[in-house]
Amino acid sequence: MVHGEAWTVKEFFVLPNEYIYWSIQIVLYPFMTGLVAGAFVLSSLYHVFGVEKLKDIARFSLVFSFALLPVAMMPLMLHLQQPLRGTYVMLTPHFTSAISAFGIVFMTYACIVASELWFVYRQHFVETVHVLRDKPQRSSGETLRMNLYSALTLGAWDLSDKALHRDHKAVTWLAGLGIPIACFLHGYAGFIFGSVKANALWMTPLMPVIFIMSAVVSGIALCIVCYIVTMEIRKWRIKRAWRKKHPGACSLTAEELRGVQAFEVKMTSRYLLIFMVLAVVLELLDIIFRGYTAVKSWDILREVIYGIDFTKIFVLQYGIGNLLPLVLLLLPGLTVRRAAIASMLVLFGVFMMRWNVVIGGQAFSLTFSGFMHYHLPIIPHNMETFKEGLTGALLVMGTPFALFYFLNKIFPVFIDEKAR
Repeated sequence: MVHGEAWTVKEFFVLPNEYIYWSIQIVLYPFMTGLVAGAFVLSSLYHVFGVEKLKDIARFSLVFSFALLPVAMMPLMLHLQQPLRGTYVMLTPHFTSAISAFGIVFMTYACIVASELWFVYRQHFVETVHVLRDKPQRSSGETLRMNLYSALTLGAWDLSDKALHRDHKAVTWLAGLGIPIACFLHGYAGFIFGSVKANALWMTPLMPVIFIMSAVVSGIALCIVCYIVTMEIRKWRIKRAWRKKHPGACSLTAEELRGVQAFEVKMTSRYLLIFMVLAVVLELLDIIFRGYTAVKSWDILREVIYGIDFTKIFVLQYGIGNLLPLVLLLLPGLTVRRAAIASMLVLFGVFMMRWNVVIGGQAFSLTFSGFMHYHLPIIPHNMETFKEGLTGALLVMGTPFALFYFLNKIFPVFIDEKAR
């Protein structure tokens, strides 16, 4: 069976060798890399621009960005027929290929995020090791944690004001350097689509900018949702510990956590609103420009945009994914629940944008007289339908949350400042 035949339905005049080759995994590829870049940009609002009100969620988003980082390449590895060849991108880099350039940028960005994470948590590593060493009796878990943190300090035990000032300066410098690299990391995905001359829907110079803006939007929205869920879990644990009359792990009360949660979410929602407006304006500008210029391929594009994919573009993406969350965020008296709903709708809208670009760009035949429809494989019948179906998509989307759970054990996103 030809790759793509299992999920492609053809209509009218389509060439025999034409199928929807790029399926759900290629939709998730720019979506996941966008989450990485967006989460990092949110953390940089505090480290670079000094927005003190975003201090807690900035640390949260930095760790979450690091958890998302390994998942950015998972869709490509699952999509490739020979995934082991993907290492050639790293082993034989050159600047004449966009994919190869991605490997260089990806590794550079990974080093920046890892270094910034180390400088942010170095003080925590050293202090934790000192506390555990002073304990007369340690459990096996505490001994393992002490040895792990001792290794992570890399021999830098100095906690003087001068050393901590150098750490803060290094974090600021790395965050500032990481912002353009994070934007380029995701902008290159738009560059790949925008430079495909054979596809009329993809070829536009606005594609990289649109991808960057929507990436920031999706990253901020995901951090808001995960931050709210994590804070709710913390409040539940504190209430349960109080009922059992045992001291909680955090010195803050549930009411204090509720206030911190509402304040952080409202502040972050303002930045989400700003980037949302920019992203929507750019996308609408692209559609208006295409209609105004009306090049030779506009007839088939108009049929796809205003006909076949009208519901996906204007109802699901712009209506539910953009207009509705804009209204929810602009209404006075923003609550945490409303911000969570708006953020989830934003994530849905960005995902639909990726879907409409990747799948919609393959919806029309090169004959300009036929169409192809993509049917997502729900039940995997073989390895290909597993990777390119719903099961593979859920595997990719669930992996960063599992990584974040374990990373939080090493890099706690909520450090009790009162206890330090």
